Amino acid sequence: MSDYVTEIKNLMGQANSLTTTTPVKIVACLTFTLVCAAIIYCIYRFFYRGACYSENFAVLLVMVAVITAMIILTISSSVALSLGTIGALSIIRFRSAIKDPLDVGFLFWSVVVGLTTGAGMVPFALIGSVFIAVLYILLTLLRTSRGTYLLIIRYTDEAAEGVAGMVDELNGRLKNKTTYKDETELTVQIRFKGTDTPFLDDLKNMSGVSNAVLVEFTGE
Repeated sequence: MSDYVTEIKNLMGQANSLTTTTPVKIVACLTFTLVCAAIIYCIYRFFYRGACYSENFAVLLVMVAVITAMIILTISSSVALSLGTIGALSIIRFRSAIKDPLDVGFLFWSVVVGLTTGAGMVPFALIGSVFIAVLYILLTLLRTSRGTYLLIIRYTDEAAEGVAGMVDELNGRLKNKTTYKDETELTVQIRFKGTDTPFLDDLKNMSGVSNAVLVEFTGE
């Protein structure tokens, strides 16, 4: 009987420990989490340079940050709940393929924001989010200042010498060469700054060139 009473008292003590997480603390924590998540959302939305932007993934970043903060609040409230939460999360399996490697970084960013704000480290979360945002913007601007493209040229033997000279002038790297009965298709990787493409006009006016296509290369 005494053991039973002891267990009841322990359970009551664990329940009382939940009162340390007041509604004001929960609202404040989730508010700061949303502020940091909004930074992540804006950076992903306005500076995304992948092949296809996904609004669903941008919303997921906000949800991951908030959900992670809620989990940390739960874990910090009770040891018993923390063990149960870890056990429940261990059975979850995510099988969605990540198309862009940078998306993994954004997911980690959202998780870290939820961890830090849920643990009460709000200044660290805000300063860290601003620092990462500025760093990502600078790296994106530096990367897009000189883009990488694939130049696909289809030509006859008549234009072979002129096309070879143009590729050398552009410092192109041969990626693929396909020979047909009457024509040759050449795929070359080039890099240049800006959107001015006068070499396309030169190729168009070159005798023997039937087609010239320029496609941005994102590595996908």
